[in-house]
Amino acid sequence: MENENLGQFNQTGQEDTINLRHYWHVILERRWLIMTAFISVFVLSLIYLFKATPIYRATARLQIDPEADNILRVEGIVMARQEQDYLQTQYKNLLSRTLIRSVFNQLNLKDDERYARALDPVTALVGDLQVAPIRLSRLVDISAEHPDASQAARVVNAWATNFMRRNLDQKITNSLDVVERLKDEIGKQRIDLEAAERKVQEYTKSKKIVSFDEGENIVLQALKQYTDQLAVRTAAADAAQKVVEEVDIFLKQGVAIDALPQVADNAPIQELKKELALAEAIFDGIKKRYLHGMIEYQQAEANVQSLRSSLNKQAATLIEALRHRAQMSKAEKETVGLLVKQQSELQQNLKDLRVQYDILKRESAEKDSLYKAVLAKVNEMELTARNKINNINVVYDADVPLKHVKPRTLLTIFLGIIGGLGVALGLAFFVNYLDDSIKSQDDVETYLRLPFLGYVPNIKTNSVVERDLQAHSHPQSNAAEGFRTIRATISLTHKPDQFRTVAITSTIPSEGKSLVASNLAIVTAQTGLRTLLIDADLRRPSVHKAYRLHSPMGLSSFLMDEVKQIDPIIHKTEVPNLDVICCGSVPSNPSELIGSKRMSEFLEAVRGKYDRILLDCPPISAVSDPLIIAAMSDGVLFVTKFNKIRREHARKSIQRVQNAGIHIVGVVLNDIDFEGKDSYYYSYYYYQNRYYSSHYRSAGERAKDKSSGTGKSAERN
Repeated sequence: MENENLGQFNQTGQEDTINLRHYWHVILERRWLIMTAFISVFVLSLIYLFKATPIYRATARLQIDPEADNILRVEGIVMARQEQDYLQTQYKNLLSRTLIRSVFNQLNLKDDERYARALDPVTALVGDLQVAPIRLSRLVDISAEHPDASQAARVVNAWATNFMRRNLDQKITNSLDVVERLKDEIGKQRIDLEAAERKVQEYTKSKKIVSFDEGENIVLQALKQYTDQLAVRTAAADAAQKVVEEVDIFLKQGVAIDALPQVADNAPIQELKKELALAEAIFDGIKKRYLHGMIEYQQAEANVQSLRSSLNKQAATLIEALRHRAQMSKAEKETVGLLVKQQSELQQNLKDLRVQYDILKRESAEKDSLYKAVLAKVNEMELTARNKINNINVVYDADVPLKHVKPRTLLTIFLGIIGGLGVALGLAFFVNYLDDSIKSQDDVETYLRLPFLGYVPNIKTNSVVERDLQAHSHPQSNAAEGFRTIRATISLTHKPDQFRTVAITSTIPSEGKSLVASNLAIVTAQTGLRTLLIDADLRRPSVHKAYRLHSPMGLSSFLMDEVKQIDPIIHKTEVPNLDVICCGSVPSNPSELIGSKRMSEFLEAVRGKYDRILLDCPPISAVSDPLIIAAMSDGVLFVTKFNKIRREHARKSIQRVQNAGIHIVGVVLNDIDFEGKDSYYYSYYYYQNRYYSSHYRSAGERAKDKSSGTGKSAERN
């Protein structure tokens, strides 16, 4: 059977709401742990103040300027250091073991008690030194701490002096070393320079190169002349070829040879044309005077033919001369072009030779330049190497301090307070984090996901009778009101009449299930309902003790068939409408009896006699009896003791019940000390109960009688 009210708790119980009130409750709950932890830390800080040795700090200030540029600087070979990198390097050098060891030996600190006990005195001294660069400057403060103020000042001043001296000595030594190395390098550079110059000379000699200068380059000059001639010859050849082509075109068109422009403009041709024209004129006149056969006619005709033949021959000769000239111009062009090609090849060869020549020449020039630069720098460094200026200076020396810096009284007390609070609160919240017990309604609804029925205050008495009959003997108490609240909560559930038979159990023993069962039966009976309380714990029964019954006849007797009827084992109580069935003698096989058919028959029989039946069952985690009884009941009421049961333990016990298909009515949180250690959780509940408790004190027995005389209508209200 599923839990009908489980859905609403799934919706609201998933998120764990943590607020300031929760933190305040944690602090109140762990207040003694917080106070103890705070006092312990604060006392330790005070003990430290009283026992700590005063420490003095002496401080000197140095100025670290950029390093002078006295070393050879050749672009691309030696890279300049960044100023910030240089400063960081110097800060590290201030704490080098070599420097600190020199200070240690100079001041003979091996006899100092502070360092005599150390396994590594130099490391111990380094631990007392501090380097503090001043931001956005080249200044740096160096400090030393020591129980002796004057000793602290001596250490700092010796430290600064040794650092400056070592820096200057290193500069001089480095410069002299560089000079010596550069002198060796000069000899190598001289040899390399001479070898490079020899290579240039041997190359020009082997390739028979006079000079690559433009003014002295014969091949280049000849190439220029032939190039100019080629341009002239090309123009002439092209013009002659063009004339021939034009003549051929005119001849193909049928133009008379003597009418060609290239022929007609010729002076001899023009003279022949004039003579021919004159002869033809004479011949025309003769033809008019003489007959064809006459000698004059024949002479004139022969003269005309002779002149015409001479004209044609002269024109043909002229055209042939034009063709011959075109061929000659072409031949001259080709001859000059060949010469240009030859000179171009010679010039290209020279260019190829020039590449290697330039390489050798450039190498020679570079070596010559480097040699001269190194030689000049060596001469300069020899003059300046022994006149170095230290770029590290002391701005002010360390004075003997008058006040100690450790321990810092106010800071130590403040840190003791803050640290004590931090440790105390952290420890409290850590312990609270580890504490996963069930302490509130939120825990029940969030982690167990069950309806919460109510609280049961702590009943401060050792009497079983007074505890289990609290609602009857002290109806005006807070505990009695708590049981009434549980009764009302159950009566307001959906279809309360279906929970006529309710089994009451818990996770482990001593959680108060018998107390809740007894008092819940009392307040139920006070509403006028016929109520039966059954002690179903056949292993460790307790109901008979509360009601002071000593009858050996009980539930076990009926289950073992020693008693055939139910009436002999029912006991009347002083509470109206409340009957009790005790366990009777403790059987040897309780699980078998609980699961027997007689148990089902027993429950069927009592259901016909009573309105409400409450069964006090054993704990879930101890035995299987409560599961069997709960399966026969209408529901289970789960009791858990405040701040005793872990959430996971309780959840697994509840899961066992739910896996068996048993409905759980809800959870009761028991044994809460509203007036004592648990008041920080439920102070509001306590004050509400106190407010209404005056009503009971004033009404007295009248309230008791009235509460016992109410009927079923009171339950419904």
